[in-house]
Amino acid sequence: MKKVVLKLDLHDDKAKQKAMKAVSTLSGIDSIAMDMKEKKLTVVGEVDPVDIVSKLRKGWHTEILTVGPAKEEKKDEGKKDGGKKDDKKDDDKKKDTDKQIKDLVEAYKAYNPHNTKFYYVQSMEENPNACVIL
Repeated sequence: MKKVVLKLDLHDDKAKQKAMKAVSTLSGIDSIAMDMKEKKLTVVGEVDPVDIVSKLRKGWHTEILTVGPAKEEKKDEGKKDGGKKDDKKDDDKKKDTDKQIKDLVEAYKAYNPHNTKFYYVQSMEENPNACVIL
């Protein structure tokens, strides 16, 4: 879940309605809210912020203000127990993210087997018919 806050250059309610209708056509959106006073559009859901902006830039000047998680969790309760539990959680999170990155790299290698790590360079002596620009 992501919360995307955008600043739009809207002037009236008709433009607001058109902008909300344009964004609502994207899949993965849970809620859309518009603040006409500050001209901010808030979109919550599993949607790419770039898709939202590209859809809106066809009609209005659009700027991304913030992109973040939809719900913010309070961590005041965890600090009362002690800092050692938080350190273990941080280590586990780091290991999880490292594992996720490793899995993504392996998946990409399986998806694109022609990804070369080594390059073969031919010199002019090896191939006399090669094109040379002086």
